[in-house]
Amino acid sequence: MAKVEQVLSLEPQHELKFRGPFTDVVTTNLKLGNPTDRNVCFKVKTTAPRRYCVRPNSGIIDAGASINVSGRRWTADEEDSAEQQPHFSASPNWEGGRP
Repeated sequence: MAKVEQVLSLEPQHELKFRGPFTDVVTTNLKLGNPTDRNVCFKVKTTAPRRYCVRPNSGIIDAGASINVSGRRWTADEEDSAEQQPHFSASPNWEGGRP
């Protein structure tokens, strides 16, 4: 079986942290890196789009480059409970399709 190439690097790797108080918009950053020698398209999604906004939420990362993506948490009347924790996912794809 062929080894899968790492197409995107994420920083932080595991979770985004939003630090309150949540009486105003709170922003955190995610760094997406492209360690390959080809341009890579990406899309970032959240499971809670009414509470969180991601910008840019899609685009192209040049070979060997990286970009910063901002995650914004809008104000809310109540905090997220453990059952309502939002999830973010970053999906890569080769520019122009698969190799």
